[in-house]
Amino acid sequence: MSNSSIGTQPQTQILGQKVLRPRQQVEDALRKAVLDGQLQTGDRLPPETELARQFSVSRPTIREALSALETQGLIRKVPGAGGGSFVQAVDHTAFGQVVQESMHNLLRLGSVSVNEVAMVRQHLEVPAAILAAEHRTDADLKELRALLAEQKRRTVDDPLVSELDAQFHVAIARMSGNRILASLVYALHRESEPVGHLDLTPELGRDTFAQHQRIVKAIADQDPEAAEHAITEHLSYLRAHFRQHSDRDENVPV
Repeated sequence: MSNSSIGTQPQTQILGQKVLRPRQQVEDALRKAVLDGQLQTGDRLPPETELARQFSVSRPTIREALSALETQGLIRKVPGAGGGSFVQAVDHTAFGQVVQESMHNLLRLGSVSVNEVAMVRQHLEVPAAILAAEHRTDADLKELRALLAEQKRRTVDDPLVSELDAQFHVAIARMSGNRILASLVYALHRESEPVGHLDLTPELGRDTFAQHQRIVKAIADQDPEAAEHAITEHLSYLRAHFRQHSDRDENVPV
C-alpha cells in the first residue's frame, strides 16, 4: 500500500437536490411554460380542477401557485363566467404595471412615502426628456402635440386633467427609447399623481400648459439642453406648489 493512499477518504458523490414543496413545483412548472412560450400571452390556463388532476395535487395547492404567479405579473385572474387565469404579457408594459401595483401596496402600507416616490420619478424624468429630444420621431411629435391640444381644451376642474398630465409625461419617457426607463416613469408617475396633489387654479393651469409647450418645443427642436432646462423648470415649479400645500396633507410630495 502506498503512503499516498493512507488516510484518504473517498469523495462524496452528490446525489441529492433540494426537494420542493408541491406548490413550488406547480409554480415552477407553470412559470417555465410561460417563459418557454408553451403558454402564449392571452392563453387561458386549464381550470383549477384540471390542473390539480394533471399535477396530482389539491386545488388549494393550485390556487396558491396561481396566486404567486399573479403577484409576479405572469398571469391575471378574471372573475365570473368566461373568466379564469390568463397568461399576462411579459414585456416592459407588464413590468411597469407590476411596479405600479407593488408601489401602490407599499404606499398603502406606509412602507414608503409619496415624497420618496415623487423624488425618484423626477430624477428619472429629466434624463428621459433629454433622451426624448435625441430620439423623437415625427410620430412622437404628433402624439405630444395632440396631447397639448387636448390639455388646452380642458378646464382645471375637468377630471381628465390628471390623466392627460400622466399621458404627457409617460409619452416623453417612452420616446427616450429606453423601455425600462419608460416603464418606471409610468409606474412612479401614476402612483405619485403630481397634479392630483395640487389645488388647481386657472393660473396654475396656464403656467403648467406653457411649461409643457416649452418641453415639446425643445423635443421638437431636438435640443437636449433645452429639454433638460424645460423639464427641470416644470418639475421645480410643481415642487414649489407641493410645498405650499404640504402642511395640510403630510402625504403631499415636497
